[in-house]
Amino acid sequence: MVTFRALGPFEAIAGGETLDLGGQRQQAVLARLLVAGGRAVPVSVLIDELWPGGPPAQALSTIQGYVSRLRRALEPHRAPREEAGVLVSAPPGYALRAKVEDVDSWRFEHLVKSDHDGPAATLERMETALSLWRGPALAGFQELTWAQTEATRLDELRLLAVERRADAALRLGRTGPMIPDLEAHASAYPLREEAWRLLALALYRAGRQGDALGALRRAREALRDELGLDLGPTLQRLEQDILVQAGHLDAPAAGGQVVEVSAPAPSGPAASEGASAGPAALRVVIADDQALVRTGLKVILDSEPGLDLVGEAENGEQAISLVQATRPDVVLMDIQMPRLDGLAAARRILTAEEPPKVIMMTTFGTDENLYAALRAGVSGFVLKTSAPEQLIAAVRAAVAGDALLDPAVTTHLIAAFAGRRDPAAPEGLSDSDIDLIKLVARGFTNRQIAMTLAVPEQEVADEVTALLRGLGLVDRAQLVVLAYERGLVSPGSPGA
Repeated sequence: MVTFRALGPFEAIAGGETLDLGGQRQQAVLARLLVAGGRAVPVSVLIDELWPGGPPAQALSTIQGYVSRLRRALEPHRAPREEAGVLVSAPPGYALRAKVEDVDSWRFEHLVKSDHDGPAATLERMETALSLWRGPALAGFQELTWAQTEATRLDELRLLAVERRADAALRLGRTGPMIPDLEAHASAYPLREEAWRLLALALYRAGRQGDALGALRRAREALRDELGLDLGPTLQRLEQDILVQAGHLDAPAAGGQVVEVSAPAPSGPAASEGASAGPAALRVVIADDQALVRTGLKVILDSEPGLDLVGEAENGEQAISLVQATRPDVVLMDIQMPRLDGLAAARRILTAEEPPKVIMMTTFGTDENLYAALRAGVSGFVLKTSAPEQLIAAVRAAVAGDALLDPAVTTHLIAAFAGRRDPAAPEGLSDSDIDLIKLVARGFTNRQIAMTLAVPEQEVADEVTALLRGLGLVDRAQLVVLAYERGLVSPGSPGA
């Protein structure tokens, strides 16, 4: 039996001995097949990716020679005419045949993406997964594009595993031991909002409320210095909860009971279907014409408990048909797609009875598209380059009834309203209605508005719903646009 290790220097081991796999380029053939995950890789692809600057004249015979020598190293006792069992021919190329448990990167990914039965099982799996790492993935092949791409993907999964391990430990009440690791993690990756959330929560539960708020201040400084952004909705809610010492932040109760602490309660179909058996997974559709973007989003959704990808579409027409067939809770929609663009598709989806929430993705769209999409009733805008936790926050905020606009999009959007001087509120609104509109336009969630006005959160939700109905609007994002268009809020307003 041969085992392969790619989470560090590339190695193949048999009988406790490290095998001699030859020179770096010969090893790269085997590493490339490993990255393919058992699928066949055509010889033409191997040639192009092993010699990115241009292959030599005898590239085909060179590859065949590499394969022959690798087979002898991997299966030294195989008879001359016996078919290979590890590095096999799979026309028009080759493939690696191995079990998941015999390849450390395959096993690692399986552990991270598997469903887990509670925090104890999650903690055990994440510990096992992280123990497989010996250094940077595919070390030694950094100059090859395919290896760089795979190493980046695996490292992103590693960071998710670190955070899932910490989250599970906190749910089990193991707070103190996690603080040093979370300090190091947040300092090493200051743009990962989930790292700061976990650190702040751990510090708060350890009785260090000031340090918890200090961690969130450091997070805000890092995001502003690097990206010009403020904290995302999840961290803003956590900051408010720490300030008021919200009860749900407390450590798990004695006896092992786990207290859920972060995600807002879902509404709509997902909530009603899961009312008796716990919250059902939120059903998500991805619509984007770029396969690479769809793959990246799929990895993010697969890594997040409680989210279920139910379909992918390559254009607006496919997205409409898929929504009708699957009835998702949320659609992540690219604003520019062939055949039918995302904006037109969103309009049609949102006019249906009981439509899903639609979140538009952009790299940047035009101002016209941004305004039109918000007027159509989409539940926010995110950048395709957003961190995974920000995309997840957008999905959960949309289902909770909030509209999440990426701060960079918000800045871009409201610049056009900077010259408004004279407020012109719609007729029939009271002063309290206008105050509520202003708070919504400044990005406050229902919870934050309730805290600001010292009223129950449900009362705020009911009033926002009544406002939308009275103004003939579909979603609160349209309320944001109305507030800026009518001059009720300007880009210079506090909290805007």
